[in-house]
Order: sequence, then structure tokens, then C-alpha cells
Amino acid sequence: MRKISLLLICFFTVYILKAQESRPITTGVPFLLVAADARAAGLADQGVATSSDAFSQQWNPAKYAFAEDAQGLSISYTPYLTDLATDISLGQLTYYNKINDRSAFAGSFRYFGFGGIELRQTGDPNEPVREVNPNEFALDGSYSLKLSETFSMAVAARFINSNLKVASEDVDAKAARSFAVDVAAFYQSEEIAYSDFNGRWRAGVNLQNLGPKISYDNDDISSNFLPANLRLGGGFEFILDDFNKVSVSAELTKLLVPTPPGIGTAVDGNGDGDFDDPEDITVQQATDANYKKYNDTGWVSGIFKSFGDAPGGFKEEMKEITYSVAGEYMYQDSFAMRLGYYHESPEKGAKQFFSLGAGFKYNIIKVDVSYLFSASKVKNPLENTLRFSLTFNFGDKYETY
Repeated sequence: MRKISLLLICFFTVYILKAQESRPITTGVPFLLVAADARAAGLADQGVATSSDAFSQQWNPAKYAFAEDAQGLSISYTPYLTDLATDISLGQLTYYNKINDRSAFAGSFRYFGFGGIELRQTGDPNEPVREVNPNEFALDGSYSLKLSETFSMAVAARFINSNLKVASEDVDAKAARSFAVDVAAFYQSEEIAYSDFNGRWRAGVNLQNLGPKISYDNDDISSNFLPANLRLGGGFEFILDDFNKVSVSAELTKLLVPTPPGIGTAVDGNGDGDFDDPEDITVQQATDANYKKYNDTGWVSGIFKSFGDAPGGFKEEMKEITYSVAGEYMYQDSFAMRLGYYHESPEKGAKQFFSLGAGFKYNIIKVDVSYLFSASKVKNPLENTLRFSLTFNFGDKYETY
């Protein structure tokens, strides 16, 4: 076990990958945005408009209404920051059950463990070491319903617990808690006959993690926005014959969180060239005032502000939208190959990568794996990491059209 400070871990976890003149948006509990399953990871963190699977809870629970199997149970494991430690990981357990042909419910438990961290009060190597194990988790539940043969909607509720605070003699270690909701929709067309193949259109939208800020000290200064976001995607499935299918898809994501204000502007109230007079405002004072206003912003108003508050105007707002494109080849519904690309503006975090993935299904068991190649100068916490997911599908079959 390596000795890593909690500050360093959080630094990488929330992707505070600052370059000069960058203005990334940071939030609390960013583990909610990490792709927990290997199928979505192989498709470049994409899942709002792909075909239904057991992992739909994280991406678009409305897809469960279109699931072909009556029940599904999935387990996934993602090592994290493997270049720094071996005991940091994200795990997820998901279960869904189709009540009938039109509706389904699902639940999931997501756990992010930071591993063991050794703490000392001073730099004395002889001082007794205290070990802490910070962690975060989310417990979800969802219900999806078909409103027509091709369209469904879903709602999800989420309890969030973040236990990162380190206790001391004068500071308690009470975990920060919050809750959030998702509202999702999914469209899947009937199978359409074209001249040389059949096909099916898909589209999805999900408003995720809408909820109150999370705070460790119950005040506005230390409160953080949840990673509320809007996912919008679409895709097409080429059904070439009874054995071969090729799906292509694209997805856009926008954080519904206000843009941080950045450095404030000094004001020389009387124009004498210094900033020592009562009416003057220094850069630090202006910056503090900007951040106080930012911290005072409520989560509901923050959602609306996120569409038009970037200091750089519309051009910067567009840079806050990430996109991904992906393709999936399926043979006999038993073997899959996946490829994807994800892009985030260098000024907003610089997370850019290619992904590869594969899936194997035998009887009721399905195994998915994925691998990530960074395409950015900034190191990705999941670079050179294999992700694994295991799915069990059982119960009656629901035929698709």
C-alpha cells in the first residue's frame, strides 16, 4: 500500500487537470460520472441511446422497459489510478426485473473506495501511523414504463453518501449526504426493412443527478454542486442478417452546473493608482466576492445558469459540451467488439480517449471487458486499465419486433 494523501487522490478523481487559461467545472461526488460497466466504457462512456442491458441504471433506466430478459443481475469492477495505488476502485451491483411487457424496476449500489491512507501529524517517521479508508457510495432505485410500443420513460431516485472527511480531536468525521433524481426517456423504433438490410433507430435523453448540494460542514462555503448533467444521444442498428449486427451511436453530455467565476477584476475607486483606499477593490477581494456569489447559488437556479453563464460567452458554453462516437459489432448475440472516441475541450478538463471493448455471452452469463487509450497530453486516471463486468440474465424472454 502506498502512502497517498487524500488531497492528491481527490485531485485526480475530479479531473482538476488545470492548464493555463483553463476553466474546468468541478463538482462533488464525481464518481457518479465514471463509467462503472465495461460495455459503456468500451463505447467511450456511452449508454443513453444504446440497446438495453443490465447496466442501463447508470445511463438511461428507461431502456429497461425494452429489455429482452425478464431479470438481470450485473457486477462490475473498475481499478482506478493504477499507476499510483492498487487499492482504489469502483464497483457496482445492479438488478432489474421486468414486471410485465411494459414496465420494469431496477436498483443498484455503486461504491468507490479510496483504499487505505496513512496519516501522520508531523513528518517524524517514528510517529504512530493512523490509517483511514475514505469511501463514497450511491444507492439507486428506478421505475420505467412504456408509453407506446416505441417510447418509454423512467424516473430514478438516488441516495449519496460521501465519507471523505478525516477525523481529528477537534473535527468530527461525519459523512456528507445528499439525494438526487433522474428523469429519462428512450425511443426504439420497430425493425425497418431497407433494400439490403434491416435496421432500427434509437434515441435517448437523461437528466441526471438533480438534487441539493452536498456539504461536509453544513455551510455554503464548503458545499459542492452534484454532477447534474444532461445526456442526449442517438444511434442506428444495421441488422445485416440473422447473425450479424452493427450499431453506431453518438452522445452529447452537458454538466448542469454553473461555470466557476475565475479571477476577479480589481477596481481602483478613486483612480490614484493604488488599492489601499476603502473604496478600492483588490483582485483578491473581487475573486472572493465572485466565489461567494457562486457558492450562494442554489442547485435549481444553477441548472438554468449553466446554459449561459460562461465568461467566454457562447463559444465557451459550447466547449462545456462533451461528445463521444462509438460502434459495436455483434455476432449471433453472443460475441461483441466495440470501439469509441470521447472528447472534452482542453479548457474544460482535456479528457480525450479512445476505447476498445469486447463481450462474450454463453447461456445466461455475459462477460464484458474494456480498455482505454488516452488521446490527451493530460493523463487519464483510467489509462492502461482493464475494466470487467459480469451479467446474469434469466427468466422469461420478451420478444422484440
